[in-house]
Amino acid sequence: MTSSPLTALEMRLQKIRRQLDDSEQQRFSDLATPSVQALRRCRETRLDHDYRQAFAVDVDRILHSRSYTRYIDKTQVFYLIRNDHITHRVLHVQLVSKIARTIGRFLRLNEDLIEAIALGHDIGHAPFGHDGERILSELCLEHGIGHFLHNLQSVQFLERVERKGRGWNLTLQTLDGILAHDGEVHDRHLAPCGAKTFEDLETEMAAKQRQPDLRITPMTMEGCVVRMADTISYVGRDIEDAIRLGVVTREEIPEESARVLGRTNGAIVYSLVTDILAHSHGQPYLSFSAEVSAALKRLKAFNLERIYLNQCIKCHGRRIAELFRLLFERYLDDIRRDRRDSVIFRSFLHDMAPEYLERHRPAEIVRDFIAGMTDRYFLEQCPPEQRPEPVAWPVREPGQRAAEDG
Repeated sequence: MTSSPLTALEMRLQKIRRQLDDSEQQRFSDLATPSVQALRRCRETRLDHDYRQAFAVDVDRILHSRSYTRYIDKTQVFYLIRNDHITHRVLHVQLVSKIARTIGRFLRLNEDLIEAIALGHDIGHAPFGHDGERILSELCLEHGIGHFLHNLQSVQFLERVERKGRGWNLTLQTLDGILAHDGEVHDRHLAPCGAKTFEDLETEMAAKQRQPDLRITPMTMEGCVVRMADTISYVGRDIEDAIRLGVVTREEIPEESARVLGRTNGAIVYSLVTDILAHSHGQPYLSFSAEVSAALKRLKAFNLERIYLNQCIKCHGRRIAELFRLLFERYLDDIRRDRRDSVIFRSFLHDMAPEYLERHRPAEIVRDFIAGMTDRYFLEQCPPEQRPEPVAWPVREPGQRAAEDG
């Protein structure tokens, strides 16, 4: 079938896109990823006539995905806590995007690609943050489908689950950046590894599922920026949330970190971004100075010990684990017995593309369904008498003021 001739307006818009593509050659660093180098798994003829540049299309598709909508009730660190000012994942990805685009602008990189990676990087997170990720991974291993990792699941959602199993056909560069973001890894230096193919992406995903500690390097500088920005965005913000809840005090922040980075989230972000710009400009890599890198590593260790592993804020951990197992086994049994009235058929598998059903085992379908749940929806699927109640955590003492984050 031949396409219809372009209208005068479409031709003018296409001309503007070509001008934008051409202007990237003058604006971008030699290390940036031009929009014309974007690679999609399947060619879409209609995109040849789209006035949007390739990575901007990815941004739009991620923003309009159902997975992105569910960020609104996905836990960042603190779950089942009554406090409207605690960071949820929807805010976290916006902070990552802003910090990463700031770095990218100064290094003259492709901000559209940066935004696409940043907005999509945590879409695969299970309910209840990293605790939910660990619990779901244990269940996946028990059922022989490999480890569950949120970065793998982010690619899984965007490639194979969204749009009823047809996926969004995002660019390789965006998917690679999402897969390789690993914000928990401490990098002082990070350089892109260069060209990859979709076959490489599949190979890395399979290897990572077998070996969770495997480090995957982004193929682009933009992917490296998002990986660094992920750490920058959460390390100070998590401390502010912990202070707001009375888990730690500002005075407890390690002195060796506070002296270099500051004691508020705003100071920490500014210090880290400034340092990475000063030591990365004009270089084929991203880098922190030795002093700042050491201070950041010490601060992350403090967060791990005092916040992430703090059992006081995980009072519902055992109950949550029991509920994950209950739902996983229930949905798995529903699929095996073909119970069409089950919510997994009505809400997830209804009208699913045949190729999704052909490529996924029952346990993988259950994994995808549970991983996509928000915290609230997860609890609604559980028996009312087994649902844990949110905890009203103590906030600051009356009269005590918190430092401004900015």
